[in-house]
Amino acid sequence: MSILVTGGAGYIGSHMVHALVDAGERVVVLDNLSTGFRSSVPREVPLVEGDTGDAGLVSRLIAEHGVDAIIHFAASIVVPESVAEPLKYYRNNTANSRSMIECAVRGGVKHFIFSSTAAVYGNPTRVPVAEDDVLAPVSPYGSSKLMTEIMLRDATAAHGLGHVVLRYFNVAGADPLLRTGQSTKNATHLIKVAVETALGQRGKIDVFGTDYATPDGTCVRDYIHVSDLVAAHADALRYLRAGGAPVTVNCGYGRGFSVLQVIETVKRVAGVDFRVDLAPRRPGDPASIVAACDRARELLGWQPRHDDLQTIVEHALEWQKRLATAAAGR
Repeated sequence: MSILVTGGAGYIGSHMVHALVDAGERVVVLDNLSTGFRSSVPREVPLVEGDTGDAGLVSRLIAEHGVDAIIHFAASIVVPESVAEPLKYYRNNTANSRSMIECAVRGGVKHFIFSSTAAVYGNPTRVPVAEDDVLAPVSPYGSSKLMTEIMLRDATAAHGLGHVVLRYFNVAGADPLLRTGQSTKNATHLIKVAVETALGQRGKIDVFGTDYATPDGTCVRDYIHVSDLVAAHADALRYLRAGGAPVTVNCGYGRGFSVLQVIETVKRVAGVDFRVDLAPRRPGDPASIVAACDRARELLGWQPRHDDLQTIVEHALEWQKRLATAAAGR
């Protein structure tokens, strides 16, 4: 049997594929390569270029590779873009996920792991926010992901599709072995942008909003190392294979850092100063969002190994240096 990883050539998905291969799993990747890279996928893993909304293609992959588990990463993820182009997000994140779920049900797939987001909480009424707290997304991105969560819940009730929903907080860092990392050009992830600025690849970094109700006025987020996030997926798959009931789980460390704190950490780790400009708020950004993460540890047995902002920044910086070296050698 095989595991189908959608978006497996992307940032988080490629880390997942490497981890699955390391564990001896059979894997097939489906990615349209809009933001992913063939080079991020291990050579021995089949990579099929295509769209998750192509039901015929997905059904063929399930049948031909004997897929019994799907880990669904493929999505559009930029919050401000979702505000400007909501229909793009409802098509790619919601309609295509509906098609994936239908193919899974028809193809007899037993396990479905879905990459959701802390954006489903919107501006939480309490911090840390727990999985059973109010869901009130403030962006189409968050809404598009919540709709898929609801579809999975209903598909499970009707068809018995076993699933785990993982709500990501802010993902950063890179594979400690530097096999893959965040490679997308013009990325909007704070740590990615900050390390690019530290290396002189950007002239400055903008801080969007300094008047939030937080200690220093900038947004506070819970940053999780990508390798720890991938470990949560592996734990979720093990949980489902052992007969675990459908569950929704936060993926974070339970501790928040402000934008300015992150920037200062990048400056310290890189050993350089760089220009920081203050800018107006972006639409769709909550002030503060931090995970209550006990459920991941208790139900999935998740044990993070890189729960340290400096380590996350160090790995992100080393990956960015590797990208720069590769680009210079072309």
